[in-house]
Amino acid sequence: MSGNGPIRKLLPFTDWLFRYRRADLPGDLLAGVIVTIMLIPQSLAYAMLAGLPPEYGLYASIAPLFIYGLLGTSRTLSVGPVAVVSLLTASALTPLAAPGSEQYVQLAILLALMTGVVQLVVGLVRGGFIASLLSHPVVAGFITGSSLLIILSQLKHMLGVTATSGHLPYEAAVNLAQALGGTNIATLLIGIGAVAVLLFFRMPFRKLLEKLGLSKALAQTLARTGPAVLVLAGMALVWLAHADTAWGVAVVGEFPSGLPGFSLPSLDLPILNALLPAALIIVLVGYVESVSVGRSLGARRRQVIDPDQELVALGAANIAAGFTSGMPVTGGFSRSVVNFDAGAQTGLASMITAVLIALVTLFLAPMFASLPQVVLAATVIVAVSGLVNFGEVARLWRYSRLDGALMALTIAAVLGIGVELGVAVGVGASLLLYLWRSSRPHIAIVGRVGESESFRNVLRHKVTTYPGLLLVRVDENLFFANTRFLEDRLLAMVLREPDLKHLVLICSSVSEIDSSALESVEALIRRLRDAGVTLHCAEIKGPVMDRLQKVEFEKHLAPGRVFLSTHDAVVALHKEPRTVETAAA
Repeated sequence: MSGNGPIRKLLPFTDWLFRYRRADLPGDLLAGVIVTIMLIPQSLAYAMLAGLPPEYGLYASIAPLFIYGLLGTSRTLSVGPVAVVSLLTASALTPLAAPGSEQYVQLAILLALMTGVVQLVVGLVRGGFIASLLSHPVVAGFITGSSLLIILSQLKHMLGVTATSGHLPYEAAVNLAQALGGTNIATLLIGIGAVAVLLFFRMPFRKLLEKLGLSKALAQTLARTGPAVLVLAGMALVWLAHADTAWGVAVVGEFPSGLPGFSLPSLDLPILNALLPAALIIVLVGYVESVSVGRSLGARRRQVIDPDQELVALGAANIAAGFTSGMPVTGGFSRSVVNFDAGAQTGLASMITAVLIALVTLFLAPMFASLPQVVLAATVIVAVSGLVNFGEVARLWRYSRLDGALMALTIAAVLGIGVELGVAVGVGASLLLYLWRSSRPHIAIVGRVGESESFRNVLRHKVTTYPGLLLVRVDENLFFANTRFLEDRLLAMVLREPDLKHLVLICSSVSEIDSSALESVEALIRRLRDAGVTLHCAEIKGPVMDRLQKVEFEKHLAPGRVFLSTHDAVVALHKEPRTVETAAA
């Protein structure tokens, strides 16, 4: 955003709508049309994935898109139903009501409203930092695990069988295996053909168009129409060959026309308590996905998004979904990329898409009644198949075995106990891993490099050290979880140096010292003093030193001193130097 005023921060559309440039209109119009073509089949498919009648996917793509276009800080993010949030919705609601029932629909609407309220509140209190609770291994593991569950949930539609989902993932797999004997061959063949068509549009079709002389941008745009073409082909097959009655292919069925009415779900306290964990998970996961996509696309045009305002915009969009019979929504990666590539310049592109989907819902909705369910299932499977990434587990394992294990644990938890508890397990494990790592900070004995004023690890470089003087660098903030480890390590170093007189604690990497660590350091000063060793400090950061001065830390340290640099400490304290050869790291 270019404006800095509070109004522009809270109402980002005032930054572009009142000064709209005519040159931006062609790109916004084209993007609005292209995203509409892509979003219609996606909305229908993701509603089915969420266990809802397909029209609720369209409802969730009207008011939320329009509201986000006004309040979002990303000029290209496209909001609506997405696969992962749809899966979370189904996972939360299935234990409470039968999918597709009136009670189930009302719960989905309530979940959208609750999600929006939480997002709005968190955004208004500037709580965007919650995204940091999901580390990369947890996000990657969750996406892979949930994508596998999504594919599993759609196999019954691909096979044309009736199989209950079950409360746990393995129950759904068992129920599906038991239903394999009733596979509808015609449905299976149509499903295989649908997947093949979508895969053809994804890459070979684009390359073919480029060979025929079309520009790369135009070829890519036309290739994005694959799902819409498949929807039309599926409906044509039912109309012409009567695949539903002649072959037993399941279709969407009754599809009401008209715009959604204003709705206000019942606010029953026990139901609110039951749905709150799911709402919190959707807030967390949806926010991470939206901000990641928004930042990625914004960086290409040197546009900056406001994470806290994004929470406000997503909250308003979900509240709008709750009041207009929609389902929970968030920013989607694929449609946002299409929006960007098609030339969207402002939020008007999303508003145009919302209006076009409203027109389709108002005038063309009944035609979707003959749409084969297997076509929507194929759309979902192809869309999420690219998100399954076991290679990332191997890459993380090579970089850090703990991170690789964390991703594998999250995948296993999502597949074994469900998406909500799986995310909770991943977040809990990542926090424990952070605490464990922080409780064991890297501590290095350092020496001077040549004649310079640089000091490096004696285990990695040929450096000069000084008899009776030990230089120790701590590469972590000091807080209650690592004070015992620090104290034990420093005392062990002192025991190995019987002639030691001075120990300099280098704090160049320390940005925080909590009260527990302060007490521990003061106790360490006394213990070292009793052993005939004086503790000194060097390179303490300004904000840290400001707090230490408030408690007269230098008086506790005396006769030890605080040095501006390690070089100053060596000049003041050293005796004859000695050279240490490089050792294996």
